[in-house]
Order: sequence, then C-alpha cells, then structure tokens
Amino acid sequence: MVNVDGVVVQDEEYLLIERSEDEEHAAGMLAFPGGKVEERPDSEDVITETARRELSEEVGIEIDDVEYVLSSTFEADDGTQCLNILTLCDYDSGEPYAREPEEVADVHWLTVEEIRQRDPPEFFLRYIDKLSRSHQKSHDPVQ
Repeated sequence: MVNVDGVVVQDEEYLLIERSEDEEHAAGMLAFPGGKVEERPDSEDVITETARRELSEEVGIEIDDVEYVLSSTFEADDGTQCLNILTLCDYDSGEPYAREPEEVADVHWLTVEEIRQRDPPEFFLRYIDKLSRSHQKSHDPVQ
C-alpha cells in the first residue's frame, strides 16, 4: 500500500487531524491528513493528486503546489506493508474542519512545541523535524 500525507503550514502552525477512535490504524492519534493512492494505473502526478484529494476529503481545504519531503515504510496494524510519502503543500483556500467524522475526530493547528507536548511517537517527531527544515528552506529569501 502507498500512502500520501499532505502537510500544510501557516504562521508556524501545522494542520493536523486527530484520527477517529473508530479508525483501524492509529485510532485517536494526531496525524497529517492523508490516505491511500487510489489513482488509475495510467495516472500522472499521482502523489500530488492524492495529497489534493485527501486534504479536500478529510479537512475540506484546497491546496496549490505539492513538494516531496520524505518517504518511509511502516507496517499497518493488520500487517500490511506500507510506503508513506510526506509532502509539503501550499494552502490555497477553505476553512479546515473534520469533514469525515468517521475518520477524523478533530482538526488542529499546532506549533512544533504544542505537538511535542502531546507526546507523539518518535517517528512523528522525526517527520516534524524534517518538515521544519524543508519549510524553512522553501521560505528563506534568495541570497
């Protein structure tokens, strides 16, 4: 399975979802909006289109540019091997909300410090560190 997470950052706050307690994988945990690649085999720009679809479906926002940040593997609770692709997405429009309550219990804008206070898993902290560096590079003025 291939999963794409769409990360949106505004004013040093990350858009996160709190997964529903009914979710099979990582119930009740903080996560970035995202989901499985479902594009047809002949599709192009699959990562970008998956990020756009998932952010729209889960939190009701639209995005512009999508930038690859990192990929990692994990094993889902049912034993499925997964490739997770993290993308940094430019916000375009919409006010985020829990659009699919069976999947998303709540939506949060949190700073890195607020995320750390929630004691997330170690892999999530590594994601945040890498994303912070990528976000800073993309917003540094040209020298």
